Amino acid sequence: MSLTVKEKANVRLVFFGAAGVGKTALVHRFLHDQFESKYKRTVEELHILEYEVGSMKIKIEVMDTSGSYSFPAMRKLCIRNGDAFALVYSLNDPDSFEEVKRLRDEILELKDGKDTPIVVVGNKADAADGAQSMSEDVMSTVELDWNNIYLETSAKTNKQVVALFKELLQQVNLPSRLSPALRRRRETIPKEQDSRPPMKKTNSCTVS
Repeated sequence: MSLTVKEKANVRLVFFGAAGVGKTALVHRFLHDQFESKYKRTVEELHILEYEVGSMKIKIEVMDTSGSYSFPAMRKLCIRNGDAFALVYSLNDPDSFEEVKRLRDEILELKDGKDTPIVVVGNKADAADGAQSMSEDVMSTVELDWNNIYLETSAKTNKQVVALFKELLQQVNLPSRLSPALRRRRETIPKEQDSRPPMKKTNSCTVS
């Protein structure tokens, strides 16, 4: 069975956000079902996963980016090569949402206003005491003003981590035959075929 025009067999999911908001923790929780409480600065990591659906191979690339963007050209290349974006901020750090706003504006500009899949992620829900009013305001902005999806997650407790990846994958129109498998996490997550160590900035975001 061939792919329809709207279905894609190769997709890249890009995680953006300020430093320390938990981008790497979310990726590692999904890929390895692990949580590391000690913060480690990420340079950039590209994880490549492969599913086999019948005779068809589906490649999913997950780009975990740095929270400090010393090289704007590399960030722009990440955006141009990305198919869907998780814009992550920390629920216990209101200022980190400002970075989400800036990143979204840049994505829309570089994608020429196209209907780009974006999910705004309020992470660290487990440590978000007293942040309810802010999260309600953010949800209103994201869903009503931006027309994007908003999710609150916790890499620590595994809250809505699988839901986040399911939403990203559904928005990039993966083949429908993969959809039923996404309902069960353990049977769904494929063996990781390639996990690259932190890459030098000069090699970041190249097309695989």
